[in-house]
Amino acid sequence: MERISEGTPFLVRERAFYKRFFLLTVGLALQNLLSYSVNLMDNVMLGAYSEEALSGAALVNQIQFFLQMLIGAVGNGVVIFGAQYWGKRETEPIKRFLSLGLFLGAIIGFGFLIVMSLFPEPILHLLTSEEAVIRQAMSYLSVVRFTYPVFAVSMVLVATMRSVEVVRIGYIISASTLCINTALNYCLIFGNFGFPECGAAGAAMATLCSRLVELGIVLVFIRFREKILRIRWRDLFSANVQCIRDYIRVASPIVLSDGLWGLAMLIQSAVLGHMGQEAIAANSIATIVFQIMSVVAYGSSSAAGIMTGKAVGSGDRERVIRYTKTFQILFLGIGILTGTLIFLAKEPILAFYQVSEETKQLANQFLTVLSVTSIGTSYQVACLTGIVRGGGDTRFVLINDLIFMWGIVLPSSAAAAFWFGLPPVMVFVCLKCDQVLKCLVAVVKVNRFNWMKKVTRDGAAETAGP
Repeated sequence: MERISEGTPFLVRERAFYKRFFLLTVGLALQNLLSYSVNLMDNVMLGAYSEEALSGAALVNQIQFFLQMLIGAVGNGVVIFGAQYWGKRETEPIKRFLSLGLFLGAIIGFGFLIVMSLFPEPILHLLTSEEAVIRQAMSYLSVVRFTYPVFAVSMVLVATMRSVEVVRIGYIISASTLCINTALNYCLIFGNFGFPECGAAGAAMATLCSRLVELGIVLVFIRFREKILRIRWRDLFSANVQCIRDYIRVASPIVLSDGLWGLAMLIQSAVLGHMGQEAIAANSIATIVFQIMSVVAYGSSSAAGIMTGKAVGSGDRERVIRYTKTFQILFLGIGILTGTLIFLAKEPILAFYQVSEETKQLANQFLTVLSVTSIGTSYQVACLTGIVRGGGDTRFVLINDLIFMWGIVLPSSAAAAFWFGLPPVMVFVCLKCDQVLKCLVAVVKVNRFNWMKKVTRDGAAETAGP
């Protein structure tokens, strides 16, 4: 384990550190809160329309989540390079990685659009056997698939801004999306104010409109208001061979790891999807409530990644070590707070849903499980995908996820559901058990400090420090 030199404080005692951490965390948490609130309003309004519509949209949104994991991984690759170059106050290389990220994001977004246009029903049948749910899913998917390329470009642009600690654009666009999406949902799902009653398809139309506005806001901000990178049209085509090689070396494990994670989430949804319509709806409700309640935890993870990457890029090894020790205490406190909020808020939130009592009961049980596992999630996700990845070690998370998700979680949950015939809540426990088990790995890995690696190019990638 790394030793800190004598006279070095164990924890950070600089007010500027805590101010920067909490400003980044709050900004990123607000962005996520507003973004997830869009899904919450979709859930509540579609649940009021019909439980089949809610389940169908939830099913398609698992595909959206898979896309989001892949695009998020592409963006996180840009963030790792961007944060370290930002630590050196070099902005030109960041533009080259932005160019590459946009190219990859566009390919993935259009790829999803093409696949979901050619093979929608076979893919949906893999996720559930409920025909009523599939009909609603097809109606929702027929429109929402066109949001995929738009979403991909917006997400990479916002991630690049995040790498240089510009986070306000994220919550500005999320706020606009929430307002537009909610208003159009009210009109198009139920047929209010003279609009046609479109049900699930109406929710998808609202999402498409809000995504287009979202992209427009990002482009206007970058062109006229952003003052750090000063991106111009030519910068979007500035990637070179060396940039591509560096990105493949550092970011390919992130894309593979998050892609496999997103695929695993689809498989998890398929496991619950074959346990009945109520399990699908309950999982959708529990997931979105958890996402909203854990925005601070995930915001702190992203903030820690940015600050760690910036510190590693500057070459100050002892500062990175102090940051890491302090971050871990903050993560645990945030986790305990998150778990408590989920447990206390689950019943009042469920009261807003107009779904069957069986669905509400299942959702309540799922949220009880999440109130416990969220403590582990807040710690290990922030340590591994925040600190370790932000510090330049992108391979470890891939290996760790392969072992836990594909070696433990999926086999045990499939056996619980289809072999032992256990109730949905026990299957859900199996699906979330890795969030606690990974904490042991996170404690050991993050405190060894062998993950500090410079990915910036002074000549070649090197281990940070002397």
